[in-house]
Amino acid sequence: MSKTLALTGLIVSGLVAILFVADLAAGFPFQRASVVADAGFILASLIVAYLSWTLMER
Repeated sequence: MSKTLALTGLIVSGLVAILFVADLAAGFPFQRASVVADAGFILASLIVAYLSWTLMER
């Protein structure tokens, strides 16, 4: 069960990171509303991805 949740967290955080990197680079989904918010969401998704990855290795 925990491996499934860790994998789900890894996939969702990857999708969130891709979404906000695209917004930061091209302004596609949200027309680059806030650069600070984009950077914050990218950082948060990278933290969640790291935590999910370390949980999967256990």
